Amino acid sequence: MDPIDRDILRILQTDGRASIRSVADRVHVSRANAYARINRLIDDGVIRGFSARVNHERAGQGASAYITLKIVQNSWRTVREQLRALPGAAHIALVSGDFDVLLLVHTPDNRTLRELVLTRLQAIPEVLSTRTLLVFEETDLSRRISPDEA
Repeated sequence: MDPIDRDILRILQTDGRASIRSVADRVHVSRANAYARINRLIDDGVIRGFSARVNHERAGQGASAYITLKIVQNSWRTVREQLRALPGAAHIALVSGDFDVLLLVHTPDNRTLRELVLTRLQAIPEVLSTRTLLVFEETDLSRRISPDEA
């Protein structure tokens, strides 16, 4: 990646709906060059997709929680597939430390969250224990490419 690619990434991170023409003008390349660069970034897996940043509360998902899970050793792949199928699952990470998995969920309300934890998560045979951390307020700090990153 060169400085123009990084500039393109910054623009698209700020506005994923920016037109090719707008991107090209802002990084001082032709539209064809900008188009080719964006396609290469997609093909290389640098850009994984385009999405909307959602205000979960306004979208009817007013209860959010991080849930930590301890799982049976060597069951990560099995558990991951089951967690992907959960309604409201937003982020899943295999981590080190006092627990094995960190799961972020968004649900319409606390009752639905309770149901998700008590009947869905704890019913997964490989899940040994869970701990729920309610989110009272959140701020989206979508990762940005800094000028000195390659």
